[in-house]
Amino acid sequence: MNSSHVLPAFCVVASALLAAPDPISSSPAPYPRDAKSTIERLDPAFDRLLAADAGVEILANGFNWSEGPVWDPAQSALLFSDVPENRVYRWKDGEGISVFLSPSGFTGNQYNGGERGSNGLTLDPSGRLVLCQHGDRRVARLAADGQHFETIVDRFEGKRFSSPNDLCFDRAGNLLFTDPPYGLPADTKQETAFHGVYRLGLDGRLTVIASDMSRPNGVALSPDERTLYVGSTDRMEPWIKAFTLNADGSVASSRIFFDGSALMKAGRRGGFDGLRVDAQGNLWTSGPGGVLVISPDGRHLGSILTGRATANCAFGDADHQTLYITADEALLRVRTLVKGAGR
Repeated sequence: MNSSHVLPAFCVVASALLAAPDPISSSPAPYPRDAKSTIERLDPAFDRLLAADAGVEILANGFNWSEGPVWDPAQSALLFSDVPENRVYRWKDGEGISVFLSPSGFTGNQYNGGERGSNGLTLDPSGRLVLCQHGDRRVARLAADGQHFETIVDRFEGKRFSSPNDLCFDRAGNLLFTDPPYGLPADTKQETAFHGVYRLGLDGRLTVIASDMSRPNGVALSPDERTLYVGSTDRMEPWIKAFTLNADGSVASSRIFFDGSALMKAGRRGGFDGLRVDAQGNLWTSGPGGVLVISPDGRHLGSILTGRATANCAFGDADHQTLYITADEALLRVRTLVKGAGR
């Protein structure tokens, strides 16, 4: 198993609740139904997860590419990235949209690519915001003063990451994350020999979960934390992989958990980008057509068809029974009958 040192670093960042720039807009409550979205029911089990009269609401729109949502209970608000715009937005019921962080993922002077901002967001066990930063090529934490970033990890065996994309913590505080090349500019050399799935342990040891996926993306743990799910956004590998984990976090085995090839051949757009798991172990994952709901045994139960390319989703609200969806230019949500697991 390979390891790397975790390097401390600090960068100044503007952190304030600022008015959202044009053309960003958000609607006041009651929130309108999204005209593009429909719900597809494929299995009776889906009816126990989403009510028969459930509808998809649109909360805000006008984003460039919305991504990485996380519910922050301390603010009773949703935080999410706009990757090309290098911002994290905040949506709060009754207040609408505001800019929470700018910059969010690139704090340098020149970036010759299209995806410089933060991507996946999560909260660490202490409730602090942790970001996958494309432009700065690292996983970082927002410092307690709200004005700086602290590097959690930015290298493997001395080589810089390409562009960390998505992440999650287990209950003990170990960090799992992916590093595809999407935020790496064409004029910047890739330093690592593969696009990895990594585990950063509490002891500071960085190990490789997987090195054979060409575009590893979203990550989530099963409720018992014995299985790690990783989505692939490679069109030649349109699937979700499941990694069975040993007690020490190492991999016991892996398999293709769900293959979306047939959906893509049917003309549905989108890859397996971000995903979440509910308390019953079902996966809610962006994928061909919108957000797919897949049972723990791999059955496709139904979909939230958003009518647009869809990046990610997260459970939120005080009861953890609202699914927030970042879908291209829009922020959507739908109430569920099941609670989300974890963050």
